[in-house]
Amino acid sequence: MTDRNFTVIENEWIALKDGTRLAARIWMPEGTEQNPVPAVLEFLPYRKRDGTSARDESTYPGFAAAGIAGVRVDIRGSGESEGVIDGEYTPRELSDGVEIIEWIAAQPWSNGKVGMMGISWGGFNALQVAALKPPALKAVISIASTVDRYNDDIHYKNGCHLSAQLSWAATMLAYQSRSPDPELVGERWKEMWLERLENEPFFIEEWLEHQRRDDFWRHGSICEDFDGFPVPALVIAGWADGYRNTPIKAIEGLGDRAKALIGPWVHKYPHFAWPKPRADFLSEAIRWWNRWLRDERNDAEQLPQMRAYILDGPRPALRRNEDPGRWVAKDVWTTPAMRSFGIARDGGLASGRSREGIGDVYIRSPLDTGTAAGEYFTLKPDAEMAGDQRIDDAGSLTFETHPLLEAEDYLGQPVLSLDVSCAAATANLIARLVDVHPDGTATRVSFGVLNLAHRNGNAKPVPMEKNHKTRITLTLDACGYRFRAGHRIRLSLSTSYWPMILPSPSDPGLTVDTESLSLSLPLLGDHREIVVPQPANPNPLPHYIAHSQPQTRRTVERDMTRGVTHYTIYEDTGLVEHPDTGNATEDIRCEIWSIAPDDPHSVTGVSTWTCIARRDGRSLKTISKSRLSCTGSEWITSAKVEAFEEETKIFEKTFEKRIRRDLM
Repeated sequence: MTDRNFTVIENEWIALKDGTRLAARIWMPEGTEQNPVPAVLEFLPYRKRDGTSARDESTYPGFAAAGIAGVRVDIRGSGESEGVIDGEYTPRELSDGVEIIEWIAAQPWSNGKVGMMGISWGGFNALQVAALKPPALKAVISIASTVDRYNDDIHYKNGCHLSAQLSWAATMLAYQSRSPDPELVGERWKEMWLERLENEPFFIEEWLEHQRRDDFWRHGSICEDFDGFPVPALVIAGWADGYRNTPIKAIEGLGDRAKALIGPWVHKYPHFAWPKPRADFLSEAIRWWNRWLRDERNDAEQLPQMRAYILDGPRPALRRNEDPGRWVAKDVWTTPAMRSFGIARDGGLASGRSREGIGDVYIRSPLDTGTAAGEYFTLKPDAEMAGDQRIDDAGSLTFETHPLLEAEDYLGQPVLSLDVSCAAATANLIARLVDVHPDGTATRVSFGVLNLAHRNGNAKPVPMEKNHKTRITLTLDACGYRFRAGHRIRLSLSTSYWPMILPSPSDPGLTVDTESLSLSLPLLGDHREIVVPQPANPNPLPHYIAHSQPQTRRTVERDMTRGVTHYTIYEDTGLVEHPDTGNATEDIRCEIWSIAPDDPHSVTGVSTWTCIARRDGRSLKTISKSRLSCTGSEWITSAKVEAFEEETKIFEKTFEKRIRRDLM
């Protein structure tokens, strides 16, 4: 299709049935009076005016030039939208999404067909809204999302408590505390701001009320009814991100209604993600939308069911700008054949040999084991990605193969089975699959975690029978990886993975029966090598005016006199001004996790955000501080939010709650 001119509607009000107005930014192709066009909706709480503006401006102009309207809407209580947010993926949020789709389809410029798209939150609710079957919604593209809200998001992972739960609650508290833009909402801006400050929730309080997989988490998890999912879905993820399992789960659950694309990327859109190589997401998406929103016969439905980048022995680095590897396709995804490994008599990891083992081995990792794990979901290809695993392997039980005689290729989810026992009701087990390079450098390929009380499922935890050998099966995260000839495959087991995973109420350690251990790795199998086109524009993000430079620091401090380890994250975006709106913003995050390596009740996390907005001599600021600590029986949460107009404090609120630990 020939490129079309388009206009940008900076703010369009969408009135909902309850009278609330949501704010939309729309990229509108010209000529819709004569030729109505399809539209793509992205529905987020991350502020279209500043939070996602650069990302939006790298994507929606390309859609509009192809004759597809882009509609970027702030969730209620976010950005310029009225009301107050009531949680994450709530029934009201999804209902609002359905209303927006109805509004779009009824506009005179619309051809009546709508797509929904997004990364992370927007990828989640694209799938969730589609499951509600609004008639005008014909297809979705979901990036870095989940089909299972309990096990593949930032809250819990197989019953283990992710520290990202506090990090994200603090992030949302900071984002939701910010003012709407007075230029767009007019005189009501301060009234709206105070309303959301007074009534916004501290999300972690609700999340901690649901420590097992109950109806709260089943809501919005499309895996509960794959058969009822109504539309084609292009599901995208990156191996360097925490949401790497979703594409495989989607194609296994949805069959040929879903197509999977997995690259080497962090938590970013593929056309500007790291590590490279990137993918031409705009062309990919436009083809998808034209097929399902215009009925164009472009064979998008004939895409391979799985396209994946097979990493070829990347090394940990201060920054991974590009990872070696190759693209492969599997036209039809089937359950992979598995290669099985066990423990040999010499203590090595052996393939295809009798599993003689070395008897029972006791492991109790220092509680600060895990500082090389990186983030659960990664936004930059630096220390947020997993580092050299030798740091964490020092506190782990490890088994490895002899140097490989030839390369081995894998794609899918590894599975570990073994017998363990412990002296408490529960403990955490962490398994890591590691590529050991000839010089000893250790790259994490995949990992899995399990709260042993959740060994039979996440809905009804069952305490361990103390000191009784119990069969455990742990499915690790998906990977696409080549172990090169001369490298070794290592299995690392630990009972801690801090700060990513918070410790269980006690720290009993585990006894591992090595004779019972079986590690199964998913073989790549039949495939064909393909080319995934690169984006035409290698730097698609627009240039904004930087008034100060961004800063990033990530440090580990082991206080040898007090016996405490501190893990500190400092992020400052710098003061950045949009060249068209004059709106300048700066976000500063300082997050500190602390633990005594021998005391599971010593863990604390404190996340402090300072958010600044400036324009035309006006300065608005919020400071939010969120904290999580524990005892053996309770999680303890607290938060404080302060808001300032110029340097005058206009608002202050605190949250405090203690919540019973539920075998976690």
